[in-house]
Amino acid sequence: MLQFDENTAKLLETAYQGADVSRRRRMALDALHLAAGEVVVDIGCGNGFLTQEIARAVGPSGRVIGVDPSVDMRAPAQARCAAFPSVSIEDGTADALPLQDGAAHKAVAVQVLEYLNDIPAAMREAHRVLLPAGRFVAVDTGFGTLDWFSEDEARMRRVQAAWDHHYEEARVAALWPALCRDAGFSAIEIEPFTFCDVTLRPDGIALMGLHLMSRYASENGHTPEKDTQAWFDEQIRLASEGRFFFSLTYYRMSAVKR
Repeated sequence: MLQFDENTAKLLETAYQGADVSRRRRMALDALHLAAGEVVVDIGCGNGFLTQEIARAVGPSGRVIGVDPSVDMRAPAQARCAAFPSVSIEDGTADALPLQDGAAHKAVAVQVLEYLNDIPAAMREAHRVLLPAGRFVAVDTGFGTLDWFSEDEARMRRVQAAWDHHYEEARVAALWPALCRDAGFSAIEIEPFTFCDVTLRPDGIALMGLHLMSRYASENGHTPEKDTQAWFDEQIRLASEGRFFFSLTYYRMSAVKR
């Protein structure tokens, strides 16, 4: 699993302000169908960008609880949401939320379920904290959809195989219907959305992935540093030559508590 240490948090802080990650947040936000005065739990709130957007949507009469196990992520989230008295940032995990039964109207988890070794426990916990007819929205990565051009296909496969070690479940969307029904949810929906680039934009998901994947592969001993550096340098060169290609699909999923 990727460790969200201080350096990673700083990298994400920059990338999360870009157009791609803003679009990913908006996909989750739109599916929540928020209304003034609602109580919402942001599971795995990270650096708090989505948390503050939810706070704006529910207004001062609402309440937002951001939950994250990483102190390096909670610190920027607390700073970002300091202007919203209705927001609290709490220490907690997806399978042990610091909320009472039926405390929230909505729950959201963006890129959280894919990192859990017990997704059913997290689904049951989301169900527990929601009111009847409460909505749960999740956004997760379709890791098997990654299509990234490289002139050295064998090296690209090695880097991608190394990256595969950082998550627990690659097929959250495929499992979503069964997970929801087993946890007591209905009105199950899934929608894919894709990022496809032929330029390596400074604010894009591709550049964030380039940094995170190369660092993870070498720092965790999955791939020699010379290989990941060569892959990184190749992608920069391909972009400068107008030969860059990257595509990755995410899935927006939602369900309602029965």
